[in-house]
Amino acid sequence: MPDRASAYPLLDRETSWLHFNARVLQEAADPTVPLFERLFFCGVFSSNLDEYFRVRVASLRSLLRDDDGGAAGLAAKDLGLDPNRLLHEIHRIVLDQQERYGRIIGSVFDALEAEGIRRVDEESVRPEHHPFLRDYFDERIASAVEPVVLDDRADTAPFLANRAVYLVVELWGSDRPSTSWRPRYALVCVPSSTDRFVVLPTLDDWSEVIYVDDIIRFNLDRIFPQHEVGRSYAVKLTRDAELYVDDEFDGDLVDAIRRSLKNRETGVPSRFLYDMRAPYVLVHRLQHLLGLSEEDMVLGARYHNLNDLMAFPRFGRDDLSYPAWPELPHPDLDAAPSLLAAIRVRDRLLHTPYQSFDHVIRFLEEAAADPDVEEVWLTVYRVAGDSAILHALLAAAEAGKQVTVFMEVQARFDEESNLIWADRLEAAGVRTLYSIRGLKVHAKVAMVVRREGGAARRYGFLGTGNFNEKTARIYADHGLFTCDERITADLARLFAHLAGELDEPEFEHLLVAPFTLRKGFNALIDHERDRAAAGQPSGMVLKMNALQDEKIIRRLYDAAAAGVPVEVIVRGICCLVPGVPRVSDTVRVRSILDRYLEHARIYVFHHDGEERMYLASADWMKRNLSRRIEVAIPIYDSEVRGELRALLDLQLADDRKARLLDPDGGNAYVGGGPEGGTVRAQEAFRGFLGTLRPAPELVSPREGLSP
Repeated sequence: MPDRASAYPLLDRETSWLHFNARVLQEAADPTVPLFERLFFCGVFSSNLDEYFRVRVASLRSLLRDDDGGAAGLAAKDLGLDPNRLLHEIHRIVLDQQERYGRIIGSVFDALEAEGIRRVDEESVRPEHHPFLRDYFDERIASAVEPVVLDDRADTAPFLANRAVYLVVELWGSDRPSTSWRPRYALVCVPSSTDRFVVLPTLDDWSEVIYVDDIIRFNLDRIFPQHEVGRSYAVKLTRDAELYVDDEFDGDLVDAIRRSLKNRETGVPSRFLYDMRAPYVLVHRLQHLLGLSEEDMVLGARYHNLNDLMAFPRFGRDDLSYPAWPELPHPDLDAAPSLLAAIRVRDRLLHTPYQSFDHVIRFLEEAAADPDVEEVWLTVYRVAGDSAILHALLAAAEAGKQVTVFMEVQARFDEESNLIWADRLEAAGVRTLYSIRGLKVHAKVAMVVRREGGAARRYGFLGTGNFNEKTARIYADHGLFTCDERITADLARLFAHLAGELDEPEFEHLLVAPFTLRKGFNALIDHERDRAAAGQPSGMVLKMNALQDEKIIRRLYDAAAAGVPVEVIVRGICCLVPGVPRVSDTVRVRSILDRYLEHARIYVFHHDGEERMYLASADWMKRNLSRRIEVAIPIYDSEVRGELRALLDLQLADDRKARLLDPDGGNAYVGGGPEGGTVRAQEAFRGFLGTLRPAPELVSPREGLSP
């Protein structure tokens, strides 16, 4: 009889994430994707990998640094992992991916050159452009360049800023004998204050672009006029991005976050990326100076921070980009004189970016201007820099509404922005609540309370995506506008709990982590398992960003072993192993990557033919189910359910952008793949939304809002 470990196989989370980034590489390599979009996916791959080293690899390195059997060492034992072995496997996979990445970028730039768009460097740039490179350096770069000569006689390391690109420059002559075989070295930081790509003046109808790195290389003789300048090599140091505020048990959490933010840019190294052309003696010297271990050293190419490829100039060549997909009009909300009135009649579903996120902003702006609205509540995880959402809340506060915002200051990489906004909201009279230690608020919910006929009526917006108009243009999410009392009463209880007014909330309809979300999903999975075991129809369709929680995966295995058909649509991490005999025969896992980032979570259960469907902010990860405030929203409205069902059916039929995940972490395209398939889910869903027509029951503002 197999032991429990073999009966419940699990893929490693870290390598599963790398398999996801391999799917991003597939998009960059896909010849059916327009050239500029392929370059964009090259930038996404680089950005993803950088964050992976800042967060995930840095966490593994922290386990290796624990030599005394402390908390980190115990955590490694509890997780049953060998950090050293896992790091070696990560570096092996990353090296292979980076080699493919280099070939893909090269092929894309070759194809762009065939289209008249050429990337040049300091050696291949034409002489006619030399004066431009000198002038650009003098006007835009020179004042920001502060070279540092490395001292051969001291081991005092220069400070390398987190994620900054540096050129290590060979210097000959001056204070060394002409016969010396060893150069001195200097560091020159590539400033981030200027554009990474510089468009050169047009010559002979060519569109030419050069890295700002290469403009600096071209002008190294002017930076070091007393030396003969030799070769230069790019390096970059990535530092641990974790704030480790959990180690601070006393004091205010917000103060702890503020203090810890100062340490992020000086955190311990997690990756030192260096140009593969650099001589060994230089690499060894830098490793020694910076106090790096062998595990920190990662072979790289001539250019780093290739996430900047997402902003590569497009020269007005729309034919080399995806055709424009203008936002579709919402069949009901665009025509409604009052958005609150339309919600009062029945639930309305918003699909971004297919439809405009402006409807969410309008929801809050209308509440701010309505004299009968008394309260506005909102959770904030990530918002745009100049957030229209929060400006609407400021307007509501100025209009005398009671505005309450729960500000999550533990949202990684958004902590500082959220703290700045929190100060601004408080100054405007907004009641601002902050993070709960050990528990992130990840739910994306808003509530408006309006006085109607002497009673309070609640209007809610509950979604799968952040209140962020910038990311809403590229993240595919869904949000529910509702005043269904079953949902809004639970929503009010959630906000009361966040405000410290209700210690042990009870929820009747919403599934809320860490209270009822895990228990609710467990019960729904077990119900399908029991029906399948009894020979009755069953099934699940589970769409999410990540599937990692071991307990819920084991439940899925038990359900699959009983015969439940399980369709999983996952964008990123998937630790479940599909297709294992007698364990997961009935489970299929697919992933869809296309022009929009699939960000929604939708969970559907057959439930004796009375389908149960939930929209959620939560993935099935341990942190979401146990250590965060998350919300899963039951979908009661039949028309809303029909829209989400149409999306899921199209994604299950996708044979152009869908990949099937295999037990070894492979990402084989479904059916014919990009060049031979017939269904592209995002394109088809957009077409479906275009067929929707306004509901006949739209009413005027006064009719819709009267008691």
